Amino acid sequence: HRARREPDVPPEAPLLFEVTLLEVRDPDPQPLPPAARLRLGGQRRERGNFHFARGDFAAALRSYRLALRALDGPGAAPPASQEDEELREQRVKCLNNCAAAALKLELEDEALAACDAALRISPDNGRALLRRGQLLAQRGREAEAALDLRRALELDPASKVIHAELSRLVKRRSAPQGP
Repeated sequence: HRARREPDVPPEAPLLFEVTLLEVRDPDPQPLPPAARLRLGGQRRERGNFHFARGDFAAALRSYRLALRALDGPGAAPPASQEDEELREQRVKCLNNCAAAALKLELEDEALAACDAALRISPDNGRALLRRGQLLAQRGREAEAALDLRRALELDPASKVIHAELSRLVKRRSAPQGP
């Protein structure tokens, strides 16, 4: 005979549990092998993309930061292996995503820092050049912005977004200054 507990819960009944979180531990990604770091970083970046698509830019930015932590370590130097090169590529993607989310949250300093970090790893990254050009233009640093935007246009001559940004910058620079 089975021991019964009151109240008896029928099959398929919805249950509500109250859980107390005792501790949160983030695994230290440094000792993980590159393949595991890539997997963990990719999962966190995808979670960030999910949040970004839903318009939750703060959650997206948190996920992208966690992805970067997972991807940190070897791979910041010149690539020694295919996995190291993949780590670098994933870092650049995460940095670009961080910049996009930071821009949505109007965190211009963080967005600019993410663009700079992406360009240190990949100097010809068109997306980072475009975003940094936009940020520099917003800050009144038109000459620097023009250099980034022209380089981005060299890399992607068909980009309407880059053409529009350069056009906007030229108009701003040629507009008469206020009294």
